[in-house]
Amino acid sequence: MEREIEEAVAIKYEKDRRAAPHVVAAGKGPLAQRIVEVAAAAGVPVLKEPRIAGLLANLPPGTEIPPDLYQAVAEILVFIYRMDRRCSGRK
Repeated sequence: MEREIEEAVAIKYEKDRRAAPHVVAAGKGPLAQRIVEVAAAAGVPVLKEPRIAGLLANLPPGTEIPPDLYQAVAEILVFIYRMDRRCSGRK
């Protein structure tokens, strides 16, 4: 049985428009589950990082990632971008 999702955060990085990634959606409990379901249905990569999600879950949508989390979020984004490229056959 898979563990219930406690917290979820959707982030986006638009390097030409913003200085840092920002929160698109964040929630806890049923809202967290819904965020993951919507992302998966839309083909958006979902990565389980409960520690980071817990730190970002209270940020309202539109909020940029705090500087102290840049490194952690950057590592997540690099991982997702690489996986996306591999899945799409691009190098």
